[in-house]
Amino acid sequence: MHIPATEPLFAWGQLEDCPTLATIRDFLATVPDQELLDGLRQARGHGRDDYGVDLLWRVVLLTVALRHPTFNACLAELHRNPSLCRLLGVAEEADIPHGWNLSRFLDVLGQEPHLTALRGAFDALARRLGQAVPDLGRDTAGDATALSARAKGDARARKAEAKQGLPQPTGGKKEYRDEDGRVVQVYEWFGYKLHLLACVKHEVALAYHVTDTAAGDNERVPALLEQATANLPAGRIETLAYDKAADDERVHTCLHGHGIKPLIQNRALWKGEPERPLPGGRFPLQLVHDEAGTVFCYDTVSEPPVKHKMAYVGYEADRGTVRYRCPARHEGWDCPSDEKCNAGRDWGLTARLPCERDLRRFPPIPRATKEFERLYKGRTAVERVNARLKVFWGADDGNVTGARRFHAFVGAVMAVHLVFATLLAQAPRWEGRLGQTRLGPVAEALRQPVQEPAGS
Repeated sequence: MHIPATEPLFAWGQLEDCPTLATIRDFLATVPDQELLDGLRQARGHGRDDYGVDLLWRVVLLTVALRHPTFNACLAELHRNPSLCRLLGVAEEADIPHGWNLSRFLDVLGQEPHLTALRGAFDALARRLGQAVPDLGRDTAGDATALSARAKGDARARKAEAKQGLPQPTGGKKEYRDEDGRVVQVYEWFGYKLHLLACVKHEVALAYHVTDTAAGDNERVPALLEQATANLPAGRIETLAYDKAADDERVHTCLHGHGIKPLIQNRALWKGEPERPLPGGRFPLQLVHDEAGTVFCYDTVSEPPVKHKMAYVGYEADRGTVRYRCPARHEGWDCPSDEKCNAGRDWGLTARLPCERDLRRFPPIPRATKEFERLYKGRTAVERVNARLKVFWGADDGNVTGARRFHAFVGAVMAVHLVFATLLAQAPRWEGRLGQTRLGPVAEALRQPVQEPAGS
């Protein structure tokens, strides 16, 4: 790949529509699949070995990487591309597998312990990127998206998949509502849900889970967070953006336990009660908050009383509190209630709200701040990652039948995503018209041999 130096580290727009043989060679060499292949060889034992597991696995990867809609399309390219065959170690045309060989292989790949080993390959790639890229995963975003799939026609096969713990594809439905709560759009599909956690800046997936369509987005956040924190250096994740589907007390408690600041829009649950006094019983009664946690004060001297939004002046990490100040003193305007509220206070009336009193309504970054709005916009990054997985690499094509095959195929798509992310980050950058290229510090780090963990 030929990437200009002005492009970002993960230049997704520079991916080749038709990867060259050199790119495919680097792609296959980057996949950390030794443990997976060893397990597949051991499971095959002394049975028939007409087509090796190495070849079948590489064909699965190439089907995704070369953006073929079906395995048969990839096999057809192998039949007419001898150079690609030599790259895969195929000497003769008779050594090219058939479509049913790949279908059976994918069914085996979706069984344990191979499915866990496939996720291990994804985690190994994510850990390598996390160590090489200092800001990978600092600001994260999560989302769930629909994936189309089909169930097997054999009832015994479906029962065996369910016994393994893999959910069967089911019908899903999502409703979009306006501000008044009226349904304005309905989306229906048959298949699964892909829950994803991605880096906002670099648009790289850090964790994923596949569930049935009934699983709520909020239910999978702790598991996603556990996988992402294990793939990144300790304390790397600072913020997590999510939509209203993750506005749950358990989610906020989980994020608070990890020291991660939530960027989650709240759901409207209050009925006929627009505001309440500040909790704790030690604040003046003219201080109130709405359902989103925005703090207001009332000018009780004027007639009728006038409501103003309190000035947010920061999060005190050592105290675990968010701090608000009199808006008149903070912004420099005259308030009729100044003498009543701020008598004897040079700083003016202030309120410190412990976040632990209500984690949903009083997060470290309040919702009614420009910082929240700026960081929350980063949630669109995970939607772009979903689009690449579904449209560019075909995770939503719906051509895979059966839970085992589908989970294995999605695992292969996720591995391909991180392999290309690694190739983009370590690619030389073109700096001028004379063709000079250079390697940045991240590219240098990714080109170093992988260090095996101690005791392995």
